[in-house]
Amino acid sequence: MASALGRLARLSALKNARTSPLTLSCGPGRAVTPARAAVSTPSGAILPKPKKTPFGLIRIALVLVPFLYVGTLISKNFAALLEEHDIFVPEDDDDDD
Repeated sequence: MASALGRLARLSALKNARTSPLTLSCGPGRAVTPARAAVSTPSGAILPKPKKTPFGLIRIALVLVPFLYVGTLISKNFAALLEEHDIFVPEDDDDDD
């Protein structure tokens, strides 16, 4: 009888060790599921949908064009600096014709 109770206790301990992290046991018959605060209030009410800002082509162009322009200016000036110090000089003799 005592060995059967020991086996039952070990099985119970193994079963409780394998429970998923989403359900935490806080006592006999009680399971607590974690709530995400981003979608619900502390009282459990569901929050309304967040305001969606449209991201149109005009906004993309307003960001993309200036940064591409600045990038080309930086690369052009750096290439001129490399040529000035004879670090990199492109050769015009690439024609094998």
